[in-house]
Amino acid sequence: MNVAEWILVVILSVTLFIFLVVGIILLVKLIKIANEAKKVVIKGQEIADKTGDVVENVKGMTSVGSLVKNFVDRYDNSSAKKSKKGGK
Repeated sequence: MNVAEWILVVILSVTLFIFLVVGIILLVKLIKIANEAKKVVIKGQEIADKTGDVVENVKGMTSVGSLVKNFVDRYDNSSAKKSKKGGK
């Protein structure tokens, strides 16, 4: 091979090596970012679930039907306690 061919082979080899190293580094960084994104999605889902629970609790406290239900449940419980005390 001529000197010019050797120079071209060396230049191409070095360029290929540099791209290979940069590609590996980018791939590792991409995997780390994907793992972090997965953690964020899981945490966001947990927050959304907790928010749904809070909304259900607030909805249960503010609706008229649940207020009546709570009143009836308390009345039934107090009646049951009185009947147990009187029955003994």
